[in-house]
Amino acid sequence: MSVNKSNRFRVAGIALTAVLALAPAAFAQTTQPTSGGGSSANSRTVASGQKMTVKGVVTSRDIDANTFVVQDINGVNTTVRLSDRTTVKSKGGFFGGGSTYGASNILRGLNLEVEGRGDATGNLVAEKVRFGSTDLRVAQSIQARVDPVENRVGQVEQNSQRLSGQLDELAAVANAAGGGAKAAQETADAAVSGVNMTNERISALDDYVAQQTVAVNFRVGSAVLSPEAKTTLDQIAQQALKARGYVLEVRGFASADGAESKNRMLSQRRADAVVQYLAYTHNIPLRRIVTPFGYGEQQAVADNATREGRQQNRRVEVSVLVNRGLMQSAPNMSTAKPDQATPQE
Repeated sequence: MSVNKSNRFRVAGIALTAVLALAPAAFAQTTQPTSGGGSSANSRTVASGQKMTVKGVVTSRDIDANTFVVQDINGVNTTVRLSDRTTVKSKGGFFGGGSTYGASNILRGLNLEVEGRGDATGNLVAEKVRFGSTDLRVAQSIQARVDPVENRVGQVEQNSQRLSGQLDELAAVANAAGGGAKAAQETADAAVSGVNMTNERISALDDYVAQQTVAVNFRVGSAVLSPEAKTTLDQIAQQALKARGYVLEVRGFASADGAESKNRMLSQRRADAVVQYLAYTHNIPLRRIVTPFGYGEQQAVADNATREGRQQNRRVEVSVLVNRGLMQSAPNMSTAKPDQATPQE
């Protein structure tokens, strides 16, 4: 009987180690290469020598391999490789020259544009990397928010490893004290339950739940907030400041009036106008705001063939997202004292 219990404890410890080894995958987005040229459902292969320009958001960064992954508006991922000839600059500046940056400024969450050519591995070798100064500041704020969460995951993983070591100790107690075997088993079960709860919290640290979503509308061709829109933003800002571990997601949209490219830029200006109002008026930290994005005419909520429908589509949606992992309570573990053990029947 003691040997069987010891084996069970050791199997539980091995399973716990496997789960902890997989936990960091929740914080990385990887792209599987596709065979041949072209694009798959979520990744793109660039033909060798093919010239290409990609616009999107950086979703992952591999400093050792000197590569990063860009996801465009359609959700397609492109792996970009940096070289010694890659120039990294901001857009605009004096005579349109912009400022030169190091490759270390290419961060997760940065909205950028990459121009380059394909290599033999299907990656895009960057010749030019360009981004706006505002996009860089937003990406830096996101990096400041993500790093503490990842450090918290490391601490929770260490606690889980300590709990795994306690399982072997509890097995030894059960073998040495025959009269306290039942109490030791109950304590071991509680330890396993605590480990499972800890693993659930690790998995939920990158999982955000939308608590509230509002939409503010705009006039035709305008990115100016109306008094009604400001009142709505005031209310959701007050709601966000009461939440724990919140971030704000801001998405801009436009109706089908005019050219598609202009509507894309107009929806981005509307999203930026909302972010500026929340930051200036309510002191919402930029690290609490996910990179604002303009979707143009996409994701219409009403029929663009009618006047009322187009009015509803000229909007910005703001969602209050709360971290599900931080909302969960920490596991409470208790062990029975030796003198309180129940004699074995």
